Amino acid sequence: MALHVMDEASRCLGCKVPQCQKGCPISTPIPQVIRLLKEGKLDEAGQMLFENNPLTTVCSLVCNHENQCEGHCVLGRKGAPVHFSTIESYISTTYANKMTKGPAPSNGIRAAIVGSGPAGLAAAQQLTRAGHTVVVYEKDDAIGGLMRYGIPNFKLEKGLLDRRVKQMEAEGTRFRTNVEIGKDITWDDLRDRYDAIVVAIGSRVPRDMKIPGRELDGIHFALDFLPDATRRIFGVKPVHDITAKDKHVIVIGGGDTGSDCLGTSIRQGAKDVTVLQIMPKEPSSRPDNSPWPTFARTYQKTSSMEEGGEYIYSTDSVNFEGTEEEKAKVTIDNSTTAEGFVADERGHVTGLKVVSVAPGENGPFTRQPGTERVLPADLVLISVGFLHPDTETILDQLPVELDKRGNIARNDKFATPQDGVFVCGDASRGQSLVVWAIAEGRSCAAAVDEYLSKEKSELPAPIKASQRPMMLPR
Repeated sequence: MALHVMDEASRCLGCKVPQCQKGCPISTPIPQVIRLLKEGKLDEAGQMLFENNPLTTVCSLVCNHENQCEGHCVLGRKGAPVHFSTIESYISTTYANKMTKGPAPSNGIRAAIVGSGPAGLAAAQQLTRAGHTVVVYEKDDAIGGLMRYGIPNFKLEKGLLDRRVKQMEAEGTRFRTNVEIGKDITWDDLRDRYDAIVVAIGSRVPRDMKIPGRELDGIHFALDFLPDATRRIFGVKPVHDITAKDKHVIVIGGGDTGSDCLGTSIRQGAKDVTVLQIMPKEPSSRPDNSPWPTFARTYQKTSSMEEGGEYIYSTDSVNFEGTEEEKAKVTIDNSTTAEGFVADERGHVTGLKVVSVAPGENGPFTRQPGTERVLPADLVLISVGFLHPDTETILDQLPVELDKRGNIARNDKFATPQDGVFVCGDASRGQSLVVWAIAEGRSCAAAVDEYLSKEKSELPAPIKASQRPMMLPR
C-alpha cells in the first residue's frame, strides 16, 4: 500500500460530527471509509464507496474536493485538510476490479434514461438495482456524456468509464449509443415503450460572447475543441478538426474547462498558451472574512498549470481591430468579458486586444488606462460556461416547461408536468459539478422508483431537487 495514502488516512480525526461528510453532496461516509482502510479492510471500504457513489473513481479524479469535503475538514482551520481525494482514488481504483454484482430480479417495469453523463448513469444504476429494466440512450458513439469527450483523457482515463459500464451491464443495465431521442426515436415513441423516462441531457448550450470579431475564423468553443482531442486519441474522426499545434492559443475563461484547454493545447504542441481570467487571482489561504466552515475560494494550481502556459488575471478586452473590410462585418455589442479581436486580411483571428481591470469608479472590473496591449492568437477558445440544455426536440415533441434560466422545470420530486417524465442533473439544475449530478441522479431514481412502485422507495436520496451548492463553478 502506498505510504502517503496511509499517512493521509492517519491524519483523520474521525469526528463524531464529520463536517467533511456534510460538505459532500452525496454524503460520502468519509470517516467510516478511512477507518476501514486503517483496519486493513480495503474491500469493505471500496464497497462502501461504490454503494454510496457509483462513479466514485471518477469523482476521486475530477471532483473539486478542496471546495467540498476537504474544504470542510476541521484540520483545514489551521493547516492542511485530510486529502480524501488521494484516499478515495487509491481505494476506488484498487477495489474496482473486484466488484461483482449480478442482476436483480426483474419486476417487468421499464424505464428509459436519456443521456449517459454522471446524472444519467447514477439514476440508471439505482433503478436497475431496484429491479426495473433500464435502457440508457446516448447520442454519441460511446457512453459517458461529457465525462467521455468533455474531460481530457490525461485527467480522466476512459478505461475507467469502460470498466464501470461493463459492470453496470453485468447488473442488467442496457445501453444504446448513436441514438438521439427526438430524431432517431421520437419522444412520443419513447413514452409508449417505457413506464417512466428520466431526462439527463446535461447543459450543453455554451455561453457565447457577442463581441466584435466573434465571427472570425479560429475562434471556437472549448467544448468543440476538447472532444476532438479525445476523439483523435481513440482513433475517432474529429467533428470540428480543431488543433492547437504550432499556434498561439488564448483561452478565455479560467475555470476547470479552461485548465483542460491549457493542458490539451500543450500536449498538441501549441507555440504558447495564455489563459485569460477577468477575476483576480484567488488568495493562497483562507481570507479572514471567510472563516471556517464558510465557503472560501482559494488559489488551486491544477496539473495543467504545472505543465506550462500563462494565466493572466484581472484582464478584459478592449476592441476589435482589423482591416476596414473586416470591421464592416462586425456588429458591435457591449460585453463585460471580452470585446475585441485582431484579424488578418483573410478574416482569421491574429490577436486579442486586452486591458487590465481593477475595482474602481465603474465597479469591480474598471478598466485601467494605459494597460492596453495586444496578445497574439491563432486560436481562441471560449470557456465561459453554459447557458442551458439543448431542448429543441423535447420542446417540439414533448412540451415540457422551462424555468427562467432555460433549464427544464421540475417539482420537488424531479417530475415534469408530463406524466412519467422526470429530469435531473445539469438539464434542470443548470451548470454544476459532477458530484452534484451524481447526487441528483440518485435522488431522481428514488423519486422514479416511488412513481413506478406506488410506494415509498428504499433507494437513497441524498439531496432535494431544490438544494443548491454553496457556489456554482465559474
